[in-house]
Amino acid sequence: MNDWLDEVKWNEAGLVPVIAQEEGSGRVLMLAWMNREALRLTAKEKVAVYWSRSRRKLWRKGETSGNRQRVREIRLDCDGDTVLLTVRQEGGVACHTGRHHCFYRRLGASGWQSVEPVIKDPEVMYGR
Repeated sequence: MNDWLDEVKWNEAGLVPVIAQEEGSGRVLMLAWMNREALRLTAKEKVAVYWSRSRRKLWRKGETSGNRQRVREIRLDCDGDTVLLTVRQEGGVACHTGRHHCFYRRLGASGWQSVEPVIKDPEVMYGR
């Protein structure tokens, strides 16, 4: 009974890009990837579950850091090839660098510049 998953246009690796957008502010927090199982689990559990391309496994956002994404809404774009999650970001941090969102670098005259502060020390979040 997963017909809705068949409407997603998965890429050659069986993945779809997913944008996590903050509920209320509308700020784009991050972009990640999901496979069928990650999207199915996300819809079922209402917590963001992504596919880690580097580790080649599912990961629940915040399982280590505590910064979970509670899913409020799931949308599919007009082409069926991008998913949008509206989330409540727990802990105020979406980025593994300890920032509120992953888009903290802005292109300036001298190259990329970090323009967002670190909110939580990654070593504290991940126990390194």
